[in-house]
Amino acid sequence: MINLDAFKAYDVRGRIPTEINADLVYQIGRAYAAFVRPKRVAVGRDIRLTSQELAQALSRGLTESGVEVVDIGLCGTEGVYFATFALELDGGIMVTASHNPPDYNGLKLVREKSKPIGSETGLKDIAAMIASGTLPPLAKPAGLIRPQDTSSLYIDHLLSYVDRSKLRKLKVVVDAGNGGAGLIIDKLEPYLPFEFIKVRHEPDGTFPQGVPNPMLEENRGPTLEALKRSGADVAIAWDGDYDRCFFYDEHGTFIEGYYIVGLLAEPFLRRFPGAKIVYDPRLTWNTVETVKKLGGVPVMSKSGHAFIKQKMREVDGVYGGEMSAHHYFRDFSYCDSGMIPWLLVLEQICASGKSLSELVGDRMKAFPASGEINRKLPDAKQVLAAAEARYAKGAELVDHTDGLSVDFKDWRFNVRASNTEPLVRLNVESRGNEALMREKTAELLSFLDTLGAQKPDHH
Repeated sequence: MINLDAFKAYDVRGRIPTEINADLVYQIGRAYAAFVRPKRVAVGRDIRLTSQELAQALSRGLTESGVEVVDIGLCGTEGVYFATFALELDGGIMVTASHNPPDYNGLKLVREKSKPIGSETGLKDIAAMIASGTLPPLAKPAGLIRPQDTSSLYIDHLLSYVDRSKLRKLKVVVDAGNGGAGLIIDKLEPYLPFEFIKVRHEPDGTFPQGVPNPMLEENRGPTLEALKRSGADVAIAWDGDYDRCFFYDEHGTFIEGYYIVGLLAEPFLRRFPGAKIVYDPRLTWNTVETVKKLGGVPVMSKSGHAFIKQKMREVDGVYGGEMSAHHYFRDFSYCDSGMIPWLLVLEQICASGKSLSELVGDRMKAFPASGEINRKLPDAKQVLAAAEARYAKGAELVDHTDGLSVDFKDWRFNVRASNTEPLVRLNVESRGNEALMREKTAELLSFLDTLGAQKPDHH
């Protein structure tokens, strides 16, 4: 029996070799070819030790189905997105397990124009094809594998988002977490006036200094030490496949992704007056206020990359941002990039003459937020119903776009089930009143405790 546990909502991801291995990945290549019917497909891989073997098995599955593989080699997830739309390919597959531990791996799949393939848009069909053994016969002749270095096209594209005449020398700590981001920083460096202080810079698939997930507080030490030691202007850290980036200001304060969304909306609304900006329902007030003040149109979407990309295409959003540090760009085929955001933020620091703490400090005071708090709960539906029964009375707004959002005059919260894990996630914010935000967060957490909530253990 083939184990299909690795098929998740957005991608394929699991432990090696029990949940994911070369045999399964070969079959996914065959089933993808049967489902998408592509002529040319980009294949890229992250720096994990098992990624090369899996990429080879995947490529074999594709070529034996008659598909030409454009092998773009070592890259971040956005490298596959970029190759797929820039080279006008019929699809792309990235071998990565992002920020999971070293004994995990996975696949992220897209079709033409880098449209995501998730459980609702083909992943279930691909799994079903493998489970039932209904893969079509091998193609004659087989497709070819054509290696192609897309990095100079990609670097040109990244640099097109900023006006380099506005940039000046800044000291910037960059922490790739031994993931792949360092390779791109090195390629961008000659074009930028910044002095980079490099931490955990070399790619190493064993992740000797911990899993590349800057959301975990215990992983932030080396970034902060380098920042303090060097007196840098800003620090940036990435996850393993660098589709998310995280910021620390000059004092070493970790800036929640939420506040970066409002900051990134600004340059796009200056360039495209009246444009639409897509955001997620977890934390909203700062984004909505900022976008409206700049004459833009805020558009809410369910959280998760598949939903945000779909909504951005629907409304032709110029930029979309999630508080989880995923940022999406129309000119990047509506996909997320972990490289474009920091270039834009550093450009704003240079052009405004303000530090990062000055750029976001007022917004953090105006809308203090709890940050996302996770709790293990067996029955998310019951939790949402109970929370609505308790809080909906007297609320100004009750919204079900994603989980449950309840807005009062001076505070609001969102509670939702994770799309990827058996967790509920809570976010609370207030209007300029940190004490109220903390009080309401504590109140909601003790309410969740009465429903049997437990603190999750990290993996």
